[in-house]
Amino acid sequence: MSDHMKNVIFRYFLAVCMLVLIVNFFLPIIAWAESRYVDLTHSFDESTIYWPTSRPFQLEEVHKGKTESGFWYEANNFSGAEHGGTHIDAPAHFAKGRWKVDEIPLNRLIGPGVLIDVSHKAKGNPDYLISKQDILEWEKNHGMISEGTIVLVRTGWEQFWPDKLKYLGSDQPGETHNLHFPGFGVEAAQFLTKKRKVATVGLDTASLDFGQSTTFRAHQIFGESNVSGFENLHHLAKLPPKGFRIIALPMKIGDGSGAPLRIVAKIE
Repeated sequence: MSDHMKNVIFRYFLAVCMLVLIVNFFLPIIAWAESRYVDLTHSFDESTIYWPTSRPFQLEEVHKGKTESGFWYEANNFSGAEHGGTHIDAPAHFAKGRWKVDEIPLNRLIGPGVLIDVSHKAKGNPDYLISKQDILEWEKNHGMISEGTIVLVRTGWEQFWPDKLKYLGSDQPGETHNLHFPGFGVEAAQFLTKKRKVATVGLDTASLDFGQSTTFRAHQIFGESNVSGFENLHHLAKLPPKGFRIIALPMKIGDGSGAPLRIVAKIE
């Protein structure tokens, strides 16, 4: 066998070895790294759930296809209310003089998170109120919630998305009297803001307050303490009780009371 042929075989053997190394070593590492991120955001489209009195999401096609010059071009206009889909409630939403969306410090949007799961309690009870006791039970198992933590609560209501009737309790536009879904109780809101001094709260329902609320006391309590709220969250069942960081970046609407939100969790 000539030296040239030996060299070709050696190079081929080396390439195969490198391929095997990539498949068996590097790809699992890449997959593991990707699995550490959880997207907690529902996509915005025609099925996105908004408050019954709010303008729904609309995507208007401007152009989709080849131009006269022969290149591909896509563009759309979009519109919708601040409060709908996966979004943020700025403190100013229910508290005069508190932060608007563009005023919320980044350390209130990016930071350590915990997940309190009350789905077993809320199952079959659409008017469930997240209680101070729920928080204390979590702390008994996982330790006291530190100041500046982002607290997320899983009620299990995500399973009904995007069925408006099951998710909200009503699918009639403009109808708010028959809404039924879980939310924060007054005592829980006071405990999280005054005793634990949390950065932000969030949950997998349409509001921080439960569906039958008419005074929105949880919103008022959180807002007065400059605590924002994340609503209509997705994939909370994929998070551990603790050991993750939240990265929540809303559209920076000047003077906005809320905004569409892209939120992800990085499991540490």
